Amino acid sequence: MESPEAVFTFAYLLFAICFLLTPTEFRSAGITVHGLLAGFLGSEDLDFVRFHMRRTAAALLLHSFLPFFYYLGLGVAAPHKNLFSTLPDTFVWRAFLAVAFGLPIWAALVGLAWRRNSWDGHPLAHSLEIQAPAGAGWRAAALLLNTEFCRIDKFSRGPPEGRVVVTDSWVVCTAAYSVNVALQRDAHLELAEARRHTLSAETSTAVQMLTVRVKSRNPQVAPFDIRLNSTEYGELREKLQAPIHAASNVVIHQTLNDLFLDAFRAQVELNPHCAMPAHLQEVEPCIGCMQGPANVKLFHRCGASAAGECEMCRCRPMWCLACMGRWFASRQDQQRPERWLSGRAPCPTCRAPFCVLDVSLTSQNPTSKQLQHVMAHHSRLSNSQSCEICGNPIELQLSSDHETQNQLSSS
Repeated sequence: MESPEAVFTFAYLLFAICFLLTPTEFRSAGITVHGLLAGFLGSEDLDFVRFHMRRTAAALLLHSFLPFFYYLGLGVAAPHKNLFSTLPDTFVWRAFLAVAFGLPIWAALVGLAWRRNSWDGHPLAHSLEIQAPAGAGWRAAALLLNTEFCRIDKFSRGPPEGRVVVTDSWVVCTAAYSVNVALQRDAHLELAEARRHTLSAETSTAVQMLTVRVKSRNPQVAPFDIRLNSTEYGELREKLQAPIHAASNVVIHQTLNDLFLDAFRAQVELNPHCAMPAHLQEVEPCIGCMQGPANVKLFHRCGASAAGECEMCRCRPMWCLACMGRWFASRQDQQRPERWLSGRAPCPTCRAPFCVLDVSLTSQNPTSKQLQHVMAHHSRLSNSQSCEICGNPIELQLSSDHETQNQLSSS
């Protein structure tokens, strides 16, 4: 029969590892630092900088109590060890008791030092201070970061204790006890490593994780790494102002859907843009991802009029380009990827059929130069055009140049 101390030690060790690494199940149950101390930490959306200052200090203090709680629990599970006596019987347990008491005291002192003068002593405040404009303190830089984090067009992935955030001006990577920040204009990014895992805890499928090294031209800013899924790499590049330099031995394995999204995005950007009425000028967040702006409008212009073909969609813009592309791909024959670009899909809201030529980005009226560019692109297309994904021929039905010119002019 297993001894009580062995069973308790194994169970507590498993709990401690999960509490430190916070798997999905613990995050869903709220057994995390920000879940247990939500009232103290405040709102991340309203005050991003101070939220993570409080979170890192609270995590350091809360995690430092793990040895102490183990000692208390073991004293209850194994009373024969006499752990609750004035001094434990053996030197090992005396040393462990000293560590169990010493760690929380040290963590509390560190937290108080960080909290000094309204968080002036926190490492994040120091990092913001050295990157703030001349004559401005860290609070001015924090205000800029807080403002940009509230915007819907930021790149944000991961839980609070391991989040990658890219705003218009900042690259941010949070960890359990630290927050690394770098100004975009000073950042040099390098794709350092790509690891492929055969099983993902979230999707139960193969996944490729990328490591991007962020170095600042400011010598006082220490370099740091951000890790993300390869499927999120394209969105990260779109938000960054500088390119990501990839090492020669790093290969990114894009999925078929990623390749299609690149081709879908390239075609839609060539389509005429759609000017919105004055009462619809305010951009809403995409209802699919709630991250990007809803900047896509379906406008029937491909010339198809037979029953079952494309129809006019009267929905207001509710989706971003990436979500609309994923929806379009999901409605195609998964066994025939060479026909995806020439296929049709129902509008996710009203179910009106549309093709890729009917997808328009919302903006001002297209200029004559844009119209000429679109016409030149359409004139190069033919029924024997090769798919941009796999190279196989696709069948793309287009109206004549004269008919297309009339449609573009009328739009």
